Amino acid sequence: MIDFSLPNEAQMLIATVKRFVEKELNPLEDEIERTNAIDPSVADGLKRKARELGLWAMHMPEETGGGGLSTVEFCLVNEQIGRTKDVLARRAFGHVPSILARCTGAQREKYLHTAMRGDIHVSVAMSEPEAGSDANGIRTTARRNGEGWILNGSKHFISDADVASAYIVTARCEEGISCFLVDRDTPGLEVGPMQEMMGHRGTHQHGLFFTDCQIGPEQLLGEPGRGMSLVLGLINVARLAYVGARAVGMASKLLEMSAEYAQQRSQFGAPIGSFQMVQKMLADMQTEIYAARMMVLNAAWEVDQGRDAREKVSMVKLFASEMLGHVADSAVQIFGGMGYCTDLPIERYFRDARVFRLYDGTSEIHRILISRTLLEKGPALL
Repeated sequence: MIDFSLPNEAQMLIATVKRFVEKELNPLEDEIERTNAIDPSVADGLKRKARELGLWAMHMPEETGGGGLSTVEFCLVNEQIGRTKDVLARRAFGHVPSILARCTGAQREKYLHTAMRGDIHVSVAMSEPEAGSDANGIRTTARRNGEGWILNGSKHFISDADVASAYIVTARCEEGISCFLVDRDTPGLEVGPMQEMMGHRGTHQHGLFFTDCQIGPEQLLGEPGRGMSLVLGLINVARLAYVGARAVGMASKLLEMSAEYAQQRSQFGAPIGSFQMVQKMLADMQTEIYAARMMVLNAAWEVDQGRDAREKVSMVKLFASEMLGHVADSAVQIFGGMGYCTDLPIERYFRDARVFRLYDGTSEIHRILISRTLLEKGPALL
C-alpha cells in the first residue's frame, strides 16, 4: 500500500507556515501591490519573526543552519507559501540559493553563512537576452587574467538584483560554463534600471552589466567548466517547490475564493453556483489542482529517493503552470466584471500566474524535453 499520511511534525510545520502567511503576510499584499515595494523595516521584521519560528531557509541542509526539509516537506510548505506574494515569500522565508551549499573555504563564511543569517541577499544571475530557456546559450565570458578572472557580458531578469549584496553569475570560460560569486561593489559591475513587469509587484527585476569586471580566483564556485552541472543538479527541487507547489497553492486560493463567490453571488434569482456552466468551471479547477498536487508530491518523493526525476519534474513544471493559468482565467470568469476590477485581488493573481509558464523553462521547452525522453526511452511513468 502507498501511505500518503504525513508525520505529526510535518503537519505542525505546514500549519505554522499557513498561519504565518495568513496573519503576517497576506495583510501586507495590497500596500505592496499599490507601491510596487516593500518597506525594508517591514521586511526585516518578517525575517526576524520567521527566524524565531524556525521558518528561515527551510530548504537548506541542517549543517548549514537550514531546516533540512525533505523535498516532499519543502513542497508542502511551498504550497502554503504560494498563497501570498512572491516578494513576501522571499523576504520572510529566506530565498537563499541552494547552490551556496557548495561554497568551500572562505566562501562559506563570506557568502553561505552570512546569507543563512540573513545578513546578505544573494541573487542568481543566469538569464541573458540570448540565454533564457536555452541556458547553454550563455554569452557572458570569463577570461583568465593571472590567477583571477575578467568578466564581460550582461544578464537580465535578475530577481532582487537591487537588494543583493552578491550574485552567482554563470559565464563561459575555456573549460565551458562556470559559476562565480561576484560582489555588488566589484568595479566593472553595473546594476541596470528596473525592468517593469505586468505582475509580481514588489519583486524587482534588473539587468547586470559586466565590463572588464576583475574578480579573484577565490570567487570561482566549484570547478571551471562545471557550472551548469552545479546549477542543474539543484534545479529539480527549485522547479518542484517554487513553480509546481506554489502554483498549486495560488490555484487553491483562487478556487476557495471562487467557490465562496459562487455561493454568494446571485443572478436570475439564484446563486451562480447553481448554474451548470459555473459548476463545470469549479469542478475542472478542483480536478486540475488535485492532479497537479499529486504530480508534485510524486516527483518530490522520487527526488528524495535519489532517483532521476528530470522527466517528471518537466511534466510537473508544464502541467502545474498551465493548470494555474486555467484556474486563474476561470476565476476571472466566475467573478465576472469584479474579477477584472482592481478592487479585488483576482486580476492580480491572473497577472501573477502568467509568468509561471515562462520562467524556469517555457512550456514549449518542457514539452520538447518530455517528448524527446519519451521517444528515446519510451513511456515510463511509474
